[in-house]
Amino acid sequence: MDTVATTTEKLLAHKEGAIGWITFNNPARHNAVSMSMWESVPRALAAFEKDAEIRVVILKGAGEKAFVSGADISEFKEKRASKDAAEAYNAAGEAAHQALQEFPKPTIAMIRGYCIGGGCAVAIDCDLRIAAEDSVYAIPAGRLGLGYRYDGIRRLIDLVGPSFAAEIFFTARKFDAREAVAMGLINRLVPVGELESYTRGYAEMIADNAPLTLAAVKRCVLERHKDSGVRDLKRCQDMVDACFASADYEEGRSAFMAKRRPVFRGR
Repeated sequence: MDTVATTTEKLLAHKEGAIGWITFNNPARHNAVSMSMWESVPRALAAFEKDAEIRVVILKGAGEKAFVSGADISEFKEKRASKDAAEAYNAAGEAAHQALQEFPKPTIAMIRGYCIGGGCAVAIDCDLRIAAEDSVYAIPAGRLGLGYRYDGIRRLIDLVGPSFAAEIFFTARKFDAREAVAMGLINRLVPVGELESYTRGYAEMIADNAPLTLAAVKRCVLERHKDSGVRDLKRCQDMVDACFASADYEEGRSAFMAKRRPVFRGR
């Protein structure tokens, strides 16, 4: 197991073969995210992006009670004491979300227990969400008097639709895992004892596929989230063209004809 340097022990990163792992490591506070944890997310992702061996990244929470329970409100008095401090704090969170959304490799949120507020935002930033039957979801902004930015609300709408997004925000209540499945908030629901093995198996399945193809698909999905006037469709097409010009395309065709497992190298 190779570890990746971060700026705090409350955000851990390591690699196991083709899988990169990011762990929100603040179990005493149900993995509430501090400013230093937000700051470490882009650093960990940048290391994973540069590592060609890593094909997929899984995000998880430490312990058995939570994925992420939101922001660490206990540090608000210190970290958000002035306008400038609040802007710096918000910028760290936005940078983490942006880095996760724009990360070019597939990402999976492995969710157990509480997935609340900022935890929901982190999960929604990921491409896939695999959850245990004990997972619980909520965005309690309405009970805290918080404002939610347009981009965050739009990403939720894109995932669950406007009616469910409104219900989540308007009620601020907790939704159980089966409700989350029905809304489309999570992709797969598995028993608690099978969560890690199932998620690891899913990640390994993804890692076996052609990296250039997955990157092109992810870029198209990312551009779809943008307003039509700023979508970079040329970039999407260039990435599609690169797939057809790649050695991996030749490998895929050859393996198919020979009825063998392809070995893709991302080039």
